[in-house]
Amino acid sequence: MSVLGGLAVGKEGPMIHSGAVIAAGVSQGKTTSFKYDFGIFEYFREDHEKRDFVSAGAAAGVAAAFGAPVGGVLFSLEEGASFWNQALTWRVFFGAMMSAFTLNLVLSTYNGVPGKLTYNGLLNFGKFEDLTYEIWEFIPFLLMGVMGGLLGALYNFINFKLTQLRMRYITRPWQKVAEAILVASTTASVAFLMIYGLHDCRKIEDEASRSDRYPIQMYCNDGEESAVAAIWFQTPEKSVRSLFHDPSKSFEWLTLSVFFGCYFLLACWTYGLGIPSGLFIPTLLCGAAWGRLTGKLMTLLFPGQSWLNEGKYALVGAGAMLGGVVRMTISLTVILMECVGNITFGLPLMIVLMVAKWVGDFFNEGLYDIHIQMQGVPIMAWDAPPLSNNIYASEVLNRPVTTLRTVEKVSRIVEILKSCTYNGFPVVDSIPTEEEARNFKSYGTLRGLILRSQLTVLLKHKVFNENAHVWESSKVDIRLFRLSYPRYFTLQEVDLTEEDLECTIDLRPFHNPSPYSVVSCTPLPRMFNLFRALGLRHLVVVNDSREVVGMVTRKDLVKYRVWKHRGQMGLEELVIYDNVA
Repeated sequence: MSVLGGLAVGKEGPMIHSGAVIAAGVSQGKTTSFKYDFGIFEYFREDHEKRDFVSAGAAAGVAAAFGAPVGGVLFSLEEGASFWNQALTWRVFFGAMMSAFTLNLVLSTYNGVPGKLTYNGLLNFGKFEDLTYEIWEFIPFLLMGVMGGLLGALYNFINFKLTQLRMRYITRPWQKVAEAILVASTTASVAFLMIYGLHDCRKIEDEASRSDRYPIQMYCNDGEESAVAAIWFQTPEKSVRSLFHDPSKSFEWLTLSVFFGCYFLLACWTYGLGIPSGLFIPTLLCGAAWGRLTGKLMTLLFPGQSWLNEGKYALVGAGAMLGGVVRMTISLTVILMECVGNITFGLPLMIVLMVAKWVGDFFNEGLYDIHIQMQGVPIMAWDAPPLSNNIYASEVLNRPVTTLRTVEKVSRIVEILKSCTYNGFPVVDSIPTEEEARNFKSYGTLRGLILRSQLTVLLKHKVFNENAHVWESSKVDIRLFRLSYPRYFTLQEVDLTEEDLECTIDLRPFHNPSPYSVVSCTPLPRMFNLFRALGLRHLVVVNDSREVVGMVTRKDLVKYRVWKHRGQMGLEELVIYDNVA
């Protein structure tokens, strides 16, 4: 509905999101909303399995949107996944292939030719049959890459400032609805003012185009249509296709210039609204507009040359603009190649995207990274931040540590779960005295690690030492925890009597007896690599006697961030707040 409403948004973002949501839901074999368990896929009810399915779902979404299964796999690898291994590659690729095949089959049936698998994706940019380039054209391609990087950095800066204002002032639901109405009204007003104000007519060349779309005549003569209306009164991906494939002299200089300026600002304003919106298509459309302008300039400088093709420069401009905004290289090259069906143009696209990324990174980060940081999501980068080798675990860790004994009273477990929000608790031999805790000496000898979710399941099913019948019924196994996944019980859902609170729980059969741990002198890059490669949530810090001295979580590592600006860089430590007022 957002796309049909004429907003400067694309449909590929929600498609990727939907793919990830479906993967996360279907892989669990149950629906917690309708409280029904299908009794299948119980093996996958774990965090790391769900994480891998989400990666595959994002790739399937890209494959469905663009008809680019290989590009989907590379997108998931480059942007979507926080963990990757060799086995995951073919699984994700198989999911993306199935997604593209299913969409192709459904679209062929919808278009009345079931079984004719020629409908690759939801977005169709048309095929470039004869797309060649001369070696000296790399010079304008490089300049277009620089232009894409500059415009992408400007786009990110404007959107960053707008998002700051939104987070600060537009917080209530009615305010978000009002802003969406304002943006929609402004977009429609700009479109109509352009159509009324710019007189750009072109001939309708063939009758076939009439059946495909509806030409708008406006003030043009019979047999002509308004080129401005042709851009605005169709979905953004069809406008991209028009800029790629329409013949030379289809658009005037003024039309493309004004459209680019208006659409660029509208796209900056629209991304981040309280609506489902994609980033790819509006950015491609902006880039295709100024790329087409570059093509017209080349035609002016080199008239009558056979190698000149305005659509070719529109494609390069679209890639440069999108690369300058999101800073993706490999996956974006493959997605564009699969979209336009021409592999020979891969090298120019790769070079343009690399230059756009380098130029954009000189000024700020990619838009995805900016929004992730503004939302406070602790997603880890591929590598540890440079300049962090002299930061050690003793500086990063959290203290004091809440620990549990191997055999613990129910009342103390309940009190701890009520008083803190931690998700992992080290299991130790003995609780330290108040003086030891006050001096941060140690918190007991490490015996294991138990999760909050495990404790709530044990309390809910009353797996106490005093309840022999629970143990004798043989219900206490891994399935007990998988059935409760992913929405584990809250403490309010656990009914405990005064008698239950006096009972004890033996945590040794349930805790992880060999949790990952490091010593106090471990440097930050080594801890970072442990979290990144193993997908950890908690890391216990111990001393030489294997006594617990602290805990490290993802947030403790992510708060160390490298800032880059105008060729300079440095390391900064962000402050973590529980809530932002």
